[in-house]
Amino acid sequence: MGIGFILTSLLLLGDVGRLFVQAGYWLSGARGAGEGLADPARRLLFARSLAALVGTAGVGLSALGLREALGALRVKELEVKLKGLPAALAGLRLVQISDVHVGPLLHQAWLTRVVETIGALEPDVVVITGDLVDGSVAQLREHVAPLARLQHSAPRGVFFVTGNHDYYSGADEWSAHLTTLGVRPLRNQRVEVAPGLDLAGIDDLTDPASRSGANLTRALAGRDPQRPVVLLAHQPKQFLQAAQLGVDLTLSGHTHGGQIFPFTWLVRLVQPFVAGLHRVGASQLYVSRGTGFWGPPLRLAAPAEITLLKLQPA
Repeated sequence: MGIGFILTSLLLLGDVGRLFVQAGYWLSGARGAGEGLADPARRLLFARSLAALVGTAGVGLSALGLREALGALRVKELEVKLKGLPAALAGLRLVQISDVHVGPLLHQAWLTRVVETIGALEPDVVVITGDLVDGSVAQLREHVAPLARLQHSAPRGVFFVTGNHDYYSGADEWSAHLTTLGVRPLRNQRVEVAPGLDLAGIDDLTDPASRSGANLTRALAGRDPQRPVVLLAHQPKQFLQAAQLGVDLTLSGHTHGGQIFPFTWLVRLVQPFVAGLHRVGASQLYVSRGTGFWGPPLRLAAPAEITLLKLQPA
């Protein structure tokens, strides 16, 4: 599927090139019979050249994408300033992973590498912003077991919010199981992770009939507006409401940064923010490109990441 998408994209680019070539002939005045790509010999030469170029580029880009998806784990570090953050919390280290997608292709050994990488970063807090699994608790219990080690690496806690794939896999069952591993689900809830800093989490926009779905108003109820709050929300579009309600920093995932370029352009049609740090008014949003992958084990121009955010007073 991934290779097919890459080849289709290259062929579409080739069609654009063909139109430019034909336009060049037309503009040069070569409009007669047998001229331009209307000539069978020229058309065959162009087709063979395009096939060779697309084939070579497709193989190369697919190999590069496979290495990006399954290769070394990358840590992305950035500093984020929060208004009202106490000086005592300057430099607080918050590690975010998102879209891990433990399941058919990513198993216990891979997640162990993720956990070891996080531990080496000496985090104060670890957050998982949705799409942790693709499968039931019964299927993946052993494969997510390494997450239990995170509670020993993060003295201020390990927290989780649901993503759409967690709902497909049984969000309630997973929330209960993660609690046994020392990971606290935030289901439209808020907690104090340190004196002067709140952490809130809301459910994904996926809304099964059995639950009320995302409820930011409930999560923020009763909070002191003078205290900064960091919100965990799987989809970046959930940030728009958060900004209206004065949330200082929102952490999201879901987009995978597009995962396979140029799919990034399609993601922008449904999500207002695809990757990186953004600001709307006084509110900030960071969108992770994700730690794992979904579907084909390919990433192209959208590297996976484990994100280390160092919080500082504004």
